[in-house]
Amino acid sequence: MADSSLLSRLDGIEARFEEVSTLITDPSVIADMKRYVRLTKEYKDLEKLTGATRLYRQLLGNVAEARDVLDNENDDELRAMAKEELDAANLRLPQLEEEIKLLLIPADPEDGKNAIVEIRGGTGGDEAAIFAGDLFKMYSKYCESKGWNVAVTSFSEGAAGGFKEIVMAVSGEGVYGTLKYESGVHRVQRVPATETQGRVHTSAATVAVLPEAEAFDVEINEGEIKWDTFRSGGAGGQNVNKVESGVRLRYMWRNPNTGETEEILIECTETRDQPKNKERALSRLRTFIYDKEHQKYIDDIASRRKTMVSTGDRSAKIRTYNYPQGRITDHRINYTIYNLQAFVDGDIQDCIDQLIIAENAEKLKASEL
Repeated sequence: MADSSLLSRLDGIEARFEEVSTLITDPSVIADMKRYVRLTKEYKDLEKLTGATRLYRQLLGNVAEARDVLDNENDDELRAMAKEELDAANLRLPQLEEEIKLLLIPADPEDGKNAIVEIRGGTGGDEAAIFAGDLFKMYSKYCESKGWNVAVTSFSEGAAGGFKEIVMAVSGEGVYGTLKYESGVHRVQRVPATETQGRVHTSAATVAVLPEAEAFDVEINEGEIKWDTFRSGGAGGQNVNKVESGVRLRYMWRNPNTGETEEILIECTETRDQPKNKERALSRLRTFIYDKEHQKYIDDIASRRKTMVSTGDRSAKIRTYNYPQGRITDHRINYTIYNLQAFVDGDIQDCIDQLIIAENAEKLKASEL
């Protein structure tokens, strides 16, 4: 039986899809980059919803025809075919209804963006830095399995290994919408390499996942940027020692939310090519400002829809990695598995899938669909 409330929500979907299809070919729309990007995103979302809507209406039509045959036909072969079609449609309809309900929930407009991932050692000294390094390896392997590109933009090594902090840019399809669930405090329980008594210590590292800003998301007066160049340190041969390929930018930025002015300092030594380092430093500057300017928006979303999965609170403890027990526990959804080694080797998709399912369930409940 058709869900009448769902059908009423679908009214006008196809008309809006046709309207957007026309708009994205309009030269005046294409010239307005912000509007064009917003409309192409809406087109992509509506394309999925329109396809599902048409299939849903087709299945409802098949059900009506099959029932008509069963009510009015005496031919056994026709009745058998109608019964088979009715059973198939009735099996598919509930699944399709759930898919459509999820498609009707407005997606986070940031989900399709690339991401900046910042990992910092927290409490625990050297062991926290080592753990931050383990998290970096875990995400690197996961991103590799997804076919995403990872570029380290800055890092500070720990005294005993790992990183005090490391920042990487991740690019690919739907990166932020997947990795955003990793924001928060990650806790590790294990015997550190420096521990002589064999005692289990608890350390932590924080992960912040930010949507990467596009050039047109924020306005920067590039004429006011002060650039410095310097020689990159570390391995890399004679070129690193002789050529000033590292860049440092300073930018005075006024926060529109508070009215305060602050100096932003960003360094990039990732490549031996100074222009590329400048480009990546600018990208980090845009992302930093974008994140700051949109914090009010993020806080508003979080206050209106505080799901157990992604509140936007980067100080929340989200996951424990217990090495003696070989256990991973995600505290947001009481998800516990005992394949820690595979998990830290990048096999984190099942956990992310469960987080997405939990959040979607909450969204469905909130939307009363």
